[in-house]
Amino acid sequence: MNALQRDLKRLVPLMESLETPRVAADPHRQQFHIQPPVGWLNDPNGLCKIGDTYHVFYQYSPFNPDGGVKMWAHVTSTDLLYWEQQPVILYPDEPFDCHGAYSGSALYEDGQLWLFYTGNIKLPEGDHINTGRENNLCLATSRDGITIDTKTCLLHNRDYPDGLSCHVRDPKVWAQDGRYYLVMGARTADGQGEVLVFESSDKLHWHHCNTLTTPQPTGYMWECPDLFELDGQWYLMTSPQGMECQNQYGCGYFPLYGDFRGEYTLGEFHLLDHGFDYYAPQSFTDGVRRLQFGWMGMPDASYTNPTARQGWQHCLTVPRELTRAADDSLLQTPAAELKALRGEAVSLAANQTQTVGPCFELAAVPLGSFCLTVAEGLVLSYDEASRTVSLRFTDAALGSGREERHLTLEEPCRALQVLADASSLEIFLNGGAAVLSTRYYPAPGPVPVRLNGTDATLWPLALS
Repeated sequence: MNALQRDLKRLVPLMESLETPRVAADPHRQQFHIQPPVGWLNDPNGLCKIGDTYHVFYQYSPFNPDGGVKMWAHVTSTDLLYWEQQPVILYPDEPFDCHGAYSGSALYEDGQLWLFYTGNIKLPEGDHINTGRENNLCLATSRDGITIDTKTCLLHNRDYPDGLSCHVRDPKVWAQDGRYYLVMGARTADGQGEVLVFESSDKLHWHHCNTLTTPQPTGYMWECPDLFELDGQWYLMTSPQGMECQNQYGCGYFPLYGDFRGEYTLGEFHLLDHGFDYYAPQSFTDGVRRLQFGWMGMPDASYTNPTARQGWQHCLTVPRELTRAADDSLLQTPAAELKALRGEAVSLAANQTQTVGPCFELAAVPLGSFCLTVAEGLVLSYDEASRTVSLRFTDAALGSGREERHLTLEEPCRALQVLADASSLEIFLNGGAAVLSTRYYPAPGPVPVRLNGTDATLWPLALS
């Protein structure tokens, strides 16, 4: 342990203990979402299941709710509902990661956890695009999943292919066919987004074996890539910066046809989420299904989160199961474990208002146009004739600067599911064919819910 790590291991728990009472008193603290104990959260990292325990790491800045130098926080669960806070596992305490232990992923093999991540360095000179920045591929190992045994730098910027900017980051690793692969997001020197594919026989020595890109206009930087096979189809997931979309940045996937190691074609880019707050998702398999968490936030957004004034900001989405649709698109549905949060069902008649607690689930089978209003200021509307969906805030304070998002469905809306926590809504349409996620900030206490156009079922949600 070096001196910086020693001091950080002392200062982070101290900061958490000092700020926790103020943070815990905030009525907008979530009840069943992963959130930082204090400070700032962003990308989910290192998702995996070891034995009966799920491990979720995330980007964490405990000293400033508006962000700062990042480290890896760590929570564990056996049921995807109750999450236990573990000590911070990765600190920015080496010369190769001294400006942040940035995003990455995990591989568990032979009793050891391998954490691949980006070591960020910002130099005082340069434009911080093609000069003045270093993004290193780093590796940390752990035998107990709680403390780090070794840390090393595997690749520097100079080891990446020619023609790239300084922006190469966010390794996602997996094992396949007796080999190891990882993908990293990249920005070329002339401002095109792409994904680099690396291969290894030992997890220590990596060589570049392919580059994934497309002529589609999908931005200058592809962050947080994830490449996986699902039911025989490959998908490349990424969060492009610089593409035209409603949010500051996009987040979605390409179906990949062919061989990611050789000849391939990327299909049409699909957005994963059409709401205000969704970015940098990561998926993993628990041996039965592919699950995904996303950051319920958006970098560089014009809107804000009032929780920052209470000493904390952001959360992750609920775990979502990914499945393949007949047209090779992805469906996202809340993990089945979340049904255990349900209390006694309550009927919500069409065109009537029901007051419920701040945490609830709503389900409906609409046969035409509908309009859902939550907390008298968040409106989800659907027009059957045009198949258009709109999510808009009519109360500016409720959305804290969020205004409107919209989309057009491929098929008529015949299924609506909403998960509401104290300060978020996740909306699933047509079995997860379209999803909208947003933070919102209602007044403390019960929330009025009204659905015009169709009946619905409401469940209060609570951790028992």
